[in-house]
Amino acid sequence: MSMLPVGLPEIPEQTVAVARAAFPKGSLPVRVRDRLAEVFVDEPFAGAFGVRGAPGLSPGALSLVTVLQFAEDLTDRQAAAMAVRAIDWKYALGSELTDTGFDASVLSRFRARLADNGMERVVFDRLLEHCKDAGLVAAGGKQRTDSTHVISAVRDLNRLELAGESVRAALEALAVAAPLWLAGQIDVTEFAERYGPRVDGWRMPSSQAKRDRLAQVFGQDALTLCRAAWAEDTPVWIREIEAVHLLRQVLVQTYLIRSDSRGRQVIRKRDADDGVPPGQLRLASPYDADARWAAKGEDLFWMGYKIHLTESCTTLPDADADADAGSGRMPNLITDVHTTDATVPDVKATAPIQQSLAEHGVKPAEHYLDSGYPSADLITRAMQDGIRMVTPVLLDHSAQAKAADGFDKNAFTINWTTRQVRCPAGRTSSHWNPVQQHGTDAIVITFSVLTCRDCPFQKQCTTSKTGRRMLTLSLDPPHDGRLRKAEREEVPADLR
Repeated sequence: MSMLPVGLPEIPEQTVAVARAAFPKGSLPVRVRDRLAEVFVDEPFAGAFGVRGAPGLSPGALSLVTVLQFAEDLTDRQAAAMAVRAIDWKYALGSELTDTGFDASVLSRFRARLADNGMERVVFDRLLEHCKDAGLVAAGGKQRTDSTHVISAVRDLNRLELAGESVRAALEALAVAAPLWLAGQIDVTEFAERYGPRVDGWRMPSSQAKRDRLAQVFGQDALTLCRAAWAEDTPVWIREIEAVHLLRQVLVQTYLIRSDSRGRQVIRKRDADDGVPPGQLRLASPYDADARWAAKGEDLFWMGYKIHLTESCTTLPDADADADAGSGRMPNLITDVHTTDATVPDVKATAPIQQSLAEHGVKPAEHYLDSGYPSADLITRAMQDGIRMVTPVLLDHSAQAKAADGFDKNAFTINWTTRQVRCPAGRTSSHWNPVQQHGTDAIVITFSVLTCRDCPFQKQCTTSKTGRRMLTLSLDPPHDGRLRKAEREEVPADLR
């Protein structure tokens, strides 16, 4: 498919007349076309299209459809229908009133093309540049960042369903890519009966013994397919099929393969004692390799991703408040969108977000964040880069600091000369161990069990099973007045 960069066409006169009559006060698509037409052009997408082949639809027009689709919360079919029957959409796209539109499948293929070519931010970056030119957002001022969850568009599967559905997904892919090879490796009739319908917990046996047996069957079938795919005489491209590769990962993560006393190979499902992989590594679906289970707080548990949104929140003097009808506030605009796996902690996103803001010329002077984003090192580096992080920073991650109960790190006296720490009861530490944690230098301080055992404040000081207190001190430049000031900062009520 090729692309002839033409951008949004001129709006036909008849379309203009009908749209103005039908929407005398305007509508979102009309306003987008009138004010943001230069954002939706074709040239930035040239790298994703060839120079030969049948001409495709305008990527600028498809990106506009995608934006309107998101704004109105429409499916692909609904968005394609709107491009045919909605007069204001025809106005935005510059279409004739008799235009029959396009097939809904074009939208999913367009999004896939953008993702494959790393162009998912093209329209956002152009819109941000437009807002900068219009004076709606600029470097300096105040911006704030927070994260929310994004639910993956796949079914929630328990581990047994995941094992069976992974086999089914691999069979479906192999039946299309290598049907003759697949027929030579398995009993097609038996597998078709077992994996014809999707694997669903509602149709599984009710007794635990039968479910355990089914888990073994799923595991044995997965092992059979993987052994066949990784056999020496098997073409390499078969094991490179994504569904087959994911099946192998699910097999390793879900099952243990051992030999019994007679030398026979036994496969069984892993339990907690067998080393189940951590959440950031464990696959959650055979159809979305990046989706992960994650929790946020005590009430939210989801499978998918995490998105970090940064927006401007600068208040202007009343004299300069024309942008918002004299309210004294500029419009709050999204300045950065950063997506991660669901299991990535917020603190890992802080530096990339600030770097992206700087690269796009909208680096804030004050950056408001919640306590999940900062660390001593990040606050110090941000200060050096001209960004003041305003945050209820929790530098002490101990249970005592989080609960605001008992003795946190501030209750201990550090003697850097003698390399000892004195606790609130007046007792001194027994070990001072320099270590490396996450690439930074730190000190781990340990009190002796004998020291803590008969202490009257033990329950206020530690919850460890050994009954002794441990402290970790970062050696980054953290313990100065600037950091304590940042720790005491309160976010203004209108920016929370």
